[in-house]
Amino acid sequence: DALGEGGVAIVGLDVAYAVIAQREAGIRRIFEAKRRSYAKPSGMFGDWILSSQVHVMDGDRHAMVRSIVENDDLPFSVVAPFRADHPVFAGVDPFVLDTSSKAGTLDMLLNAGQMHNAIAARVRSTARPVFGSSANPSLAGSKYRLGEIEQPVRDAAVVCLDYGLSKYANPLGRSSTIIDFDDFSVIRIGVCYDRLEAIFRERFDVELKIPERTAG
Repeated sequence: DALGEGGVAIVGLDVAYAVIAQREAGIRRIFEAKRRSYAKPSGMFGDWILSSQVHVMDGDRHAMVRSIVENDDLPFSVVAPFRADHPVFAGVDPFVLDTSSKAGTLDMLLNAGQMHNAIAARVRSTARPVFGSSANPSLAGSKYRLGEIEQPVRDAAVVCLDYGLSKYANPLGRSSTIIDFDDFSVIRIGVCYDRLEAIFRERFDVELKIPERTAG
């Protein structure tokens, strides 16, 4: 209800705490609180079912996504071209969709824990997408406890849910690994990257590509 009214929430995920919204007012509040450039899009909460419906990829790539979620239970983000005319986006503010996509692609976070998966299932059942990013000022590193989140980001939210320590808390401040499924380039090295890299190489005969800027 809070998100539907234009509010912002902070929720604990396995990868890190996230700040989320649905409406234009909420998304603007997130960007302002994080001091985040509008050139850097938000991500969408989803699951492999929603990804299979929304992302424009061949069957082999969709099968990879499902296999990793169902067989390995790992969190990761998929970037791929998407169907902006899919019914799930029918009620999304144009501003929200514009700031949550880039060059015709959409970043969708998958399998980031019970809270994330419950929200993703509700997104599918209600056709009311949820968008957001890590609950921290831009470039400040992910936060793994509610109390660690900087006050300007906390102040932006009308709902803050404390779920203790995130499962994949780490000293490097990493959140989800983000993979561009067009060419299997790594947009961001995040939690579980080593396991994901091995799965792609050993199960799918795919070598993930790490651009120099990502590796550094």
